[in-house]
Amino acid sequence: MQLSREQMLQAYRRMKIIREFEERLHIEIATGAIAGFTHLYCGQEAVAVGVCEHLDTDDKIVSTHRGHGHCLAKGCDVDGMMKEIWGSREGLCKGKGGSMHIADVDVGMLGANGIVGAGAPIAVGAALAAKLDGKGKVSITFSGDGACNQGTTFEAMNMAVVTKAPCIFVFENNHYSEHTGFEYAVGTQLDIASRAEAFGMKVWRADGTDFFAVHETMRDLLVYVRAGHGPAAVEFDTERFFGHFEGDPQRYRGEGELDRIRETRDCLKKFRASVVSAKLLTDADIDAIDAEVLSQIDAAVDAARAAPRPTPEDVLADVYVAY
Repeated sequence: MQLSREQMLQAYRRMKIIREFEERLHIEIATGAIAGFTHLYCGQEAVAVGVCEHLDTDDKIVSTHRGHGHCLAKGCDVDGMMKEIWGSREGLCKGKGGSMHIADVDVGMLGANGIVGAGAPIAVGAALAAKLDGKGKVSITFSGDGACNQGTTFEAMNMAVVTKAPCIFVFENNHYSEHTGFEYAVGTQLDIASRAEAFGMKVWRADGTDFFAVHETMRDLLVYVRAGHGPAAVEFDTERFFGHFEGDPQRYRGEGELDRIRETRDCLKKFRASVVSAKLLTDADIDAIDAEVLSQIDAAVDAARAAPRPTPEDVLADVYVAY
């Protein structure tokens, strides 16, 4: 596994923060306290954390409408994110971004995006800047199986290959593009990665419900890209536990499907089983993090509820940038 005890504890803590952040939002949204659409990331935590554990603040990521996990894995502040989702002026984007548009440039998180496939061109631009900078940094775009069908994604992959930009295309195949199954919607029945391969880039594939598989795959991939070989792509097979959006009845799911994937493909359960059986961590270690994270999320929710909202005078602030 090639990770220290401290690294494993940190990885689990970050996955658990994402899980409890999203599980709590699932409850709070049902009360009507949070405005706007929200798309939860539960089930896919191993991908975000397995990717971002290799990055520093100078490596950039671009997210999707299902972006909370990517933000938290990249180091965005938990309180600032919760306040942003609640619409507070103390949020990361002063309450103007909300769930689908959280960004924090200071930690290399260039933004979530409500437009499917729109993150890929942004990531290529950031990758070209990194190439010109010459410091071996990379840019990563997260996309789902829906975004793999978008022309913007195709154009971005082609441009990345042509320019040898250090851009990594991370495809999280959670099997559903909104409400449509991957097997129906994606013409290349084999996988998504083969599409990226057709553009001339090297690709990897791994189990996105296994943190260690994600982490090791990204280690090898990043060595390749940072060495100046140009872009690369990876497809992680994963699952989402909630609907496409909060309120989605998920009638497209098969009978017992959600129960099955929560039981057999939960990345947190698999992580615990792996490290405990290998005697790398104990159940007590994991339980202590669980309790700590639950307390942290409770505090973040309380702070977000009490935080001030934007005023009418804030409407035009930060709309334009003065150069």
